[in-house]
Amino acid sequence: MEVVAEADNGRAAVEKALAHRVDVALLDITMPVLDGLSALDELRRHAPDMRVVMLTAFGQDANVRQALRNGVAGFVLKNCTPDELIRAVRAADAGEAYLSPAVTRLVLGMVPPASRRLDDARQRLAGLTSREGEVLDLVAEGLSNAEIGRRLHMSETSIKTYVSRILAKLGCANRVQAALLVRDSQ
Repeated sequence: MEVVAEADNGRAAVEKALAHRVDVALLDITMPVLDGLSALDELRRHAPDMRVVMLTAFGQDANVRQALRNGVAGFVLKNCTPDELIRAVRAADAGEAYLSPAVTRLVLGMVPPASRRLDDARQRLAGLTSREGEVLDLVAEGLSNAEIGRRLHMSETSIKTYVSRILAKLGCANRVQAALLVRDSQ
């Protein structure tokens, strides 16, 4: 892992992330000049495959919800340990999602009423093939692509293809959204 640039505001962060073609951008949700959500939007427009991990503080429910809708790869609290920050960046780089436990609790609290959630989730999942359902269940368990591949005796590349197809079919931006959908269907 290599830090290729640092920026003191959101505008500079976007410019440097694009100029250096980074794999993972780490953004503070409350940056000056251009906030983290706006920076995320710009990165999505100009580099849709770039993964973004957000730093956040408690009490920013609307910001977390908006960033998840826009495909953020992870959220960590500003007071996280360096090890947790590295785990989040590595997970994002691997195409996986990472949420600090406190952010996970916040996200789970954002879920709509159970009956509507259940119906919507079941309807969306009904369009998956049985193999896609198997892969999605293992994604929801938190397994990596490599672990899913070993479990199903398939290559990691095949699993990546399945996960991409599943996310597209379900209209999910990332693995966290897909896992929440599985949870909602139960």
